[in-house]
Amino acid sequence: MPAYMIATRMGPVRDTAAMAEYSRLNREHAGEFRSRYNLTPLVVYGALEAAEGPAPDGMIILQFPTMADAKAWYDSPAYQAALPHRLKGADYTVVFVEGL
Repeated sequence: MPAYMIATRMGPVRDTAAMAEYSRLNREHAGEFRSRYNLTPLVVYGALEAAEGPAPDGMIILQFPTMADAKAWYDSPAYQAALPHRLKGADYTVVFVEGL
């Protein structure tokens, strides 16, 4: 069953250098993330239009074959090395959800 990681940026970036480093580290490991965890980016900061409630500042949706793959990617040493930069750079909510 596919699983999705949905990251919603809740406000503007507060540290552009930290976010740039987060992006750099993720790009550096993109091939590994795709081959090892079968990660498929579906949405990466595309145009937003809120139908209900306030629009978030940005959104990312990643697809994985299973919830186990999604959690393994999140817990991987490469992603955990990048994560502190995102936490410093902006406020996000991150959820994992199983698909149909």
